[in-house]
Amino acid sequence: MGIYKRLSISQKQIVWAWGLLAIPIVFYVVVRFYPTANAILLSFQEWNLLGSRNWTGFDNYVKLFSDPTFWKVFGNTFLYLILGTPSSLLLAFVIAFHLDKLRFMHGTIRALYFLPFMTSAVAMAWVWRWFYQPVPIGVFNNTLATFGIPQIPFLNSTTFALPSILAPAIWAGLGFQVIIFMAGLRAIPQTYYEAARIDGISAWETLTEITIPLLKPTIVFLVVFSSIGFLRIFDQVFNMTTNDPGGPLNSTKPLVLMIYDTAFNSFDMGYAAAQTVVLFTVLLVVSLLQLRVMRDK
Repeated sequence: MGIYKRLSISQKQIVWAWGLLAIPIVFYVVVRFYPTANAILLSFQEWNLLGSRNWTGFDNYVKLFSDPTFWKVFGNTFLYLILGTPSSLLLAFVIAFHLDKLRFMHGTIRALYFLPFMTSAVAMAWVWRWFYQPVPIGVFNNTLATFGIPQIPFLNSTTFALPSILAPAIWAGLGFQVIIFMAGLRAIPQTYYEAARIDGISAWETLTEITIPLLKPTIVFLVVFSSIGFLRIFDQVFNMTTNDPGGPLNSTKPLVLMIYDTAFNSFDMGYAAAQTVVLFTVLLVVSLLQLRVMRDK
């Protein structure tokens, strides 16, 4: 205590700053960094949760990159990313752009869009699974049958299964993206739009020359956030294909589900850790590339 009293005001501020920072630093070291380092170490070992760990070197990675199932799953994961991210962002922007101009029941409509984001992903997945069921249970196929249109095997077709699962995943995150876009739109100073109206600039030019460029920080955030979400998609796939997780024929299985299956069904923790390291690397590279491409020049 005597030492603390002898410190200057600036030194005391530094002590307090590091004291307050110590809590989140310890949290991240224990909860984030240690598990990450342990997973990387485990990826070079063999372990079944019960016995001792045995060092295997790069065997898990050799097995992984020579596994055709992994490459199928890897492709599925990027399909979720490539199809999901632009579709969800475009839809969210269109909704936010028009909702921002709406005054009647604005708060209620905004809350309705945000509601799916707050709802349990498991519950939503089972509701959508019910929608996709054949006649006479499924809502979509019953509607098609009413108009004499043949049924669609939404979750039992290698062609339709992945888009059918992607749709509720997009819908679940749409509300959050709409709210963030609306916050970005309202942060744009109205003076820009007033100047554009005075100069007689068209609505399309206003959108492309003022709104979208000034929304760039918001777009960058949502692109990275959404990409990470689609690369880690799990709940919708697992709950909508419970009879054959990731099926049919692995056509919907993402990398996260493969990790889960390897770890908790095959109990091959080393191989699952190698898959986790690959997923971590993909997330890191994709995020850094997006930030680099979309950052301000």
